[in-house]
Amino acid sequence: MIRSCVTIALVKEIKTGPWIFWEDLEQSMAKASAMGFDAIELFTSSAAAVDPNVLKPLLEKYKLKLAAVGTGAGKVLHGLTLTDPSEAVRKQAISFISDMIAFGAAFGAPAIIGSMQGQQGQDRQQALAWLAEGLRMLSHQADEKGVALIYEPLNRYETTLFNTLEAGVNFIESEDLRNVKLLADLFHMNIEESDMPASIRAHANQIGHVHFADSNRRPMGNGHAEMGPIAIALQESGYSGYVSAEAFPWPDSDAAALQTIRAFRQYFQNS
Repeated sequence: MIRSCVTIALVKEIKTGPWIFWEDLEQSMAKASAMGFDAIELFTSSAAAVDPNVLKPLLEKYKLKLAAVGTGAGKVLHGLTLTDPSEAVRKQAISFISDMIAFGAAFGAPAIIGSMQGQQGQDRQQALAWLAEGLRMLSHQADEKGVALIYEPLNRYETTLFNTLEAGVNFIESEDLRNVKLLADLFHMNIEESDMPASIRAHANQIGHVHFADSNRRPMGNGHAEMGPIAIALQESGYSGYVSAEAFPWPDSDAAALQTIRAFRQYFQNS
C-alpha cells in the first residue's frame, strides 16, 4: 500500500524551500493528522534538534509515522558534502549523516542524502570515488540499524553528479551499494527524465521513497505534471512506500497540505 506523507521543516535558514509545514512541530503534526496524512518527513538542523522522547509520544498521539529524515541542513548550515575536496569536511559530513541515520532509525525511518552529495568538481572520477566511499560506510551503518539509506538524484541545476534514476541505479549497482535505495523526486524527474512512468517502471526495485510535487514544485495539481500515468506506474510496479509532499507551501501551508492530500487520494486511493 502506498502511504501519504507531508514534510515539516524546523530549520529557519531554509524557510524559502519546498517544505509544506514550518517551525511548530506539534501544531504541524496535529494538522497533518487531522487532514488524514499517514506520516511526516522531518528536516531538522541536526540529529539532536528534536528529542526522541518528545517525538515518540507526539507520533503516537497523532497516529503518525516518521517516514524519513532529511540531511540537507548539513549542507545549508555547515557546508558539508560527501564530495568535498577536504578530507576533514568529508569526515564531518559522514558524521552528520551518521547521526541522522541513528535518529531516524529509532523510528524505523531512513535518512535521505540529497544536497549533501555535493558536486563533481574538476575531477569527476575522484568525486565519484568519494561519494561511493561515503555511501558505502553510511549504508552499512544504516543496515546495522535496520533501515535503508536513501540517495536522491537531483536535477542538473543542483548537482553535477547523477540526475536520473537510471544514472543513480547504474552507480549503485556498479559500486555494489546493496542497502542504498533511490528517491524518485517528481520535481527533479520532470526536468531530467524523458518518460517519467517508464523510468519508474524500469527502476522500481531500487525506489525507496517518492517526493510528491508538481512541475513547478507547487503542490500536485498546480502545475503541468501528468500525474495519472506516474501513479499507475508506481502502483503497477509494486511500490509500497511513502509519497511525501516536498513542495512549496503555496499559497500557504494549510492550503498546500490540503491540496496534497486531495491529490494523493485522487491518484492513489480512487484509482
